Amino acid sequence: MKPLDQLTDILHLQEIEPNLYKGKNLFIGSPNVYGGQVLAQAISAAHRTVPEDRKIHSIHSYFLHPGDNDKDITYKVETVKDGRAFNTRRVTGLQDGKDIFLLAASFQKEESGISHQAVMPNVARPESLTSFSDLFAEFAEKFKIEPRGIFSPNSPFVFHPAEMYDPFNPRIRPPMNHTWFKTNGTLPDNDRLHNEVIAYASDFNLLITALLPHGLSFFTTPMQIASLDHAMWFHRPAKADEWLLYVVESTNAHGGRAFCTGKIFTKDGVLVASTAQEGLIRKLG
Repeated sequence: MKPLDQLTDILHLQEIEPNLYKGKNLFIGSPNVYGGQVLAQAISAAHRTVPEDRKIHSIHSYFLHPGDNDKDITYKVETVKDGRAFNTRRVTGLQDGKDIFLLAASFQKEESGISHQAVMPNVARPESLTSFSDLFAEFAEKFKIEPRGIFSPNSPFVFHPAEMYDPFNPRIRPPMNHTWFKTNGTLPDNDRLHNEVIAYASDFNLLITALLPHGLSFFTTPMQIASLDHAMWFHRPAKADEWLLYVVESTNAHGGRAFCTGKIFTKDGVLVASTAQEGLIRKLG
């Protein structure tokens, strides 16, 4: 099965009973379940319980415990509100009967209204940039490391970083990151699936950006990095299989935690989503 097919497969949850679903894991090389996967699967579970005309517009979530890659995750959906314009759902992710993830998601019936947005930064176009997997292949060969996850050419996504980054020799630079991304293949024309896939990708690069002004990399410095919470706002429709620019900034790090925000633009400069995340960063040893 192709990597992108594997991704869409894990987002198609098995219904155990009404409001209770089960999801498989996609191993990307990390010791625990990738946070973006749990995020996307929880959104998929919530999607199953709201009318088709309701579009997701915001999520707020907490990562409570690391997920075990070898065990399925159960998602329990609770109805908080079914209104004339908005629907709210609470989703709990569980393994072995223990809560490992909490999500609150809000959906809205499409409406018209005022409109404005931030301007997309002027960065190099994705076609002129080298993919992260190609860049990493040079380091992997030199250091005898097998590329996995986003570092692999078999990733479900293609990432083209706008700034050169050497994870084995990190240099100090401002805590700002610009990365183009899209799926490694074409997705079905399904708005809900595209939002779930974008949510999956939104966990990449956030906390890594907080390391930049310190010249740190988890390839050179033993450290513990974990997402604590993740919020996301879906502003406008977007296609995950077309180029999107992820603009990430870390505005604060203190007390073992780092705070990062992100904006996601289409290639034409349309702001489609915003993110915010605080995560744990501990140097070990």
